[in-house]
Amino acid sequence: MAEVPAPKPAAAIPEKPATGATAPIPSQVREPAKGSEVPWYALALLLGAASGFAEVAVGDLMVTGFLALFFCMLMGALRPARPWRWVLMVCGCIPLSRLFAAGVLHMYTERAQIYEAFLSFITGNAGAYVGSLGRKRANDLFEMIRTGKR
Repeated sequence: MAEVPAPKPAAAIPEKPATGATAPIPSQVREPAKGSEVPWYALALLLGAASGFAEVAVGDLMVTGFLALFFCMLMGALRPARPWRWVLMVCGCIPLSRLFAAGVLHMYTERAQIYEAFLSFITGNAGAYVGSLGRKRANDLFEMIRTGKR
């Protein structure tokens, strides 16, 4: 039977210095700030206000849905991380503008028009995720071309 070597003495194992500080938990580690998101949110609110104005002025759900799709796709392509936030910012303005027109401007608005303003979230959701995915795939393609991979 083969002999098993004896364990190393405790003096041979290097000890970690006791500093009292603990390693940060992964949830506490934060990425460095790359810039403020405030201008992007302001742009999303501006685009949402334009969509809401079109909803009130034109009153056509097709035009409103197209604008929501286009603006959310644009925002998803410009800032592809977390595209759901652009849907909330852009498409959230559309029902609010309809409520503003009814409550403050005293424009005649049927209840169904307020409910149908929420349908823009469907097209906006599709646009934001398509824009985000398209931007990520374009970045991958250009990275492959730059590095020469096929």
